[in-house]
Amino acid sequence: MRGIFVTGTDTEIGKTVVSAALLLRYPARYWKPIQTGIETDNDTAEIRRLTGLTNDRDEGVRLPNPVSPHLAAGRAGIRIDLETLTECPSEEAWVVEGAGGVLVPVNETQTMANLMVRLDLPVIVVARTTLGTINHTLLTMEALRARSLQVAGVVMVGEPDSDNRAAIEHYGKTAVLGEMPRFEPLTPARLAEWARASLDPDSRLQEFFE
Repeated sequence: MRGIFVTGTDTEIGKTVVSAALLLRYPARYWKPIQTGIETDNDTAEIRRLTGLTNDRDEGVRLPNPVSPHLAAGRAGIRIDLETLTECPSEEAWVVEGAGGVLVPVNETQTMANLMVRLDLPVIVVARTTLGTINHTLLTMEALRARSLQVAGVVMVGEPDSDNRAAIEHYGKTAVLGEMPRFEPLTPARLAEWARASLDPDSRLQEFFE
């Protein structure tokens, strides 16, 4: 399986927008295996709006209530079984977006990290630029590496902060692949322009999509 798994240091951090930017930058398909709060948020539909792509994989766990997957599943009277989430076809490259962060519970014994290990894709961490991001980002990367998952890099979202960026690159021993503004408004044209000009300028991710 080829491609990238996109996770974040928090919920509502910008994972879907970063996923869309990756799809505008590299040839791949999109998959959101677990989505909660489907009555108000549909990340697959947002990906379609931002990229114009329609070859996504719109199947998996889809639950109401914008809460942690294990809570949403409990309220729906089901249990999320990661074994039922089949792997994507190996001949294609994928951008797979997680729900919440690395250690968000999906059932009584497993977290999102268990799905990430199962898919075994390099991981991009989406992080804020603001105060607190150094600790949150380094903890996220430590959790990934403890599970032998490759950190492909970090994308920071918000007002640029050169000190926080430098600290994450130095202490996290990783690359910041881009600093994304919070687009107001968020339009396909503005995102596409940013992706071409500012996301992964050194093409560090190219090998994961080939």
